Amino acid sequence: MKRKTPAQSRSVISDMMLPSQANPAGNVHGGEIMKIMDTCAGVAAMRHANCNVVTLRVDGMVFHSPVYVGQLVLCEAELTFVGRTSMEIRVTLKVEDLTMDEPARTALSAYFTFVALDHHGRPRPVPGLELETDQQRQAFEQGQQRYQTYKAMQRTDR
Repeated sequence: MKRKTPAQSRSVISDMMLPSQANPAGNVHGGEIMKIMDTCAGVAAMRHANCNVVTLRVDGMVFHSPVYVGQLVLCEAELTFVGRTSMEIRVTLKVEDLTMDEPARTALSAYFTFVALDHHGRPRPVPGLELETDQQRQAFEQGQQRYQTYKAMQRTDR
């Protein structure tokens, strides 16, 4: 299996926030934002694995600032760590008010973990991650630590 770079699997999604996605005060529901992030991460995972994938977990979701009706959200997803059958994807969601001449600001960030599935719905191996920069190597090491922590927690829950 040929290794892939994070850039080869990168995914970007944008969407305008509408009243149907918000509460009466105009704040977009967190679940709506999480769905966009999950979709963006899923696309990156599928690009990397070239097969069906499912969300395993979400780590470190942080709401940095609110999102309002009428704002444009820009979601970016990039692989940070790859195990045998799982992939960790860093997802950042930025928000932009198109009526203001200001740069987009980070509204949410999280790490999503996906598992690649074969045609029978069982986990299957994924390509390795070809790291090109020191920043990517550092992100990989941090992802590996989160992976090992999660695996250790699974063992103690049994």
